[in-house]
Amino acid sequence: MKRGAAKATYSDPLADVLRPGQSVELLKELHILTRDGRLNQDSRRKLKQVYHLCHFIEPLIDEVLGRQDTLTLVDHGAGKSYLGFILYDLFLKERPAHIHGIERRDDLVDKARALAARLGFTRMSFVNATVAESIRSDALPENIDIVTALHACDTATDDAIQFALARRAHHIVLVPCCQAEVAAVLRRHKNTAFGMTALSEIWRHPLHTREFGSLLTNVLRCLQLESHGYRLSVTELVGWEHSLKNELIIATRTGARHRSARERLQQILRELNLQELEGRFLGPIPD
Repeated sequence: MKRGAAKATYSDPLADVLRPGQSVELLKELHILTRDGRLNQDSRRKLKQVYHLCHFIEPLIDEVLGRQDTLTLVDHGAGKSYLGFILYDLFLKERPAHIHGIERRDDLVDKARALAARLGFTRMSFVNATVAESIRSDALPENIDIVTALHACDTATDDAIQFALARRAHHIVLVPCCQAEVAAVLRRHKNTAFGMTALSEIWRHPLHTREFGSLLTNVLRCLQLESHGYRLSVTELVGWEHSLKNELIIATRTGARHRSARERLQQILRELNLQELEGRFLGPIPD
């Protein structure tokens, strides 16, 4: 080697990706890492999204376990259970907590159960059900501390909210996806709305109907949660270059119900000719 030449150093390509103590075997089983331990760009983006969501959930876990002995988390629309497995691996392996994954596809439930058994994640269980069915399921505890729903499509996010309200969840973490129902109702009553309000220009064009319907859906969800005594934080999950379904709603139960939120929700539904959605977003008056 010539005098003054820099000495070659080894750089671990996963050093900036893996968290301390994280299971490489888990990431391989989830197909985030290849069998030889490599990480492609698509998997890197997926992992970044999950890590970023974990960043928001970790303090909620700490808050719950700081005031009580155990924690129960329910992950709706779990899919391959990326979120549940990584939360367990990073934060809950050595803590008194149980994660329940809710997923309607038989093959994904079977694979998740087998993976949890293989890795010794004994405090993870999986329920084969839709989000709506889980509301009445006896397989889940009566009281839940944290409810998550990451990209639960269309009305599954609303079902996750109903589940959280029924089980008096202390924290709710939502990343909504594919909100089509409100847009469909706007579209169906478009001609009538033209005669009711100039605001109907906001959704006159099909593209605007879809985009406004998506935004309005989440606004109604936020008002619904506030009316049931939740304090809200609404922010981006990750940069828009990573995902267009990017809104993160975090709700924490305070017990201080906002009756004005319910009144505003009713007013919006009435003024936009969406009264048929009252059953979904209003429901019974909170106890």
